[in-house]
Amino acid sequence: MEKVIKSIPELERFAREFLGQLSPDTEGATVVGLSGDLGSGKTAFTKAVAKILGVKESVLSPTFVLAKFYELSGHPAWSRLVHIDAYRIDEPEELPALRWEEIAVDPRNLVLIEWPERIDAGVPKNIATLRFRFVDETTRAIV
Repeated sequence: MEKVIKSIPELERFAREFLGQLSPDTEGATVVGLSGDLGSGKTAFTKAVAKILGVKESVLSPTFVLAKFYELSGHPAWSRLVHIDAYRIDEPEELPALRWEEIAVDPRNLVLIEWPERIDAGVPKNIATLRFRFVDETTRAIV
């Protein structure tokens, strides 16, 4: 089902609904893939999730640092939000530099990965994936 988003408040409502339906993984990190073209809303969605989870600091795309870590306080399932931007990763073999194995095994981590298809071989096969699509200057679609 496609969800059309026309504003940041709509995106925040969608993010809240998505988080409400997301089941924490008790065996390891809860991992969500965020796919879509540049400018399609992946980082904006991550900002909305961070805001809902109580992150106070600015959330920026981790394109050049590849991963950003945000501590969460008071959430019953997760204690850390990990935002990974895999756009600049050329091979799954680069994942250890991100401490991926440490991140992936911790069930207290909620991991949002932009461009998960770039590291397909390195992430679990059963992750939830949202696909973002640019519609026009103010409209995005999420599947």
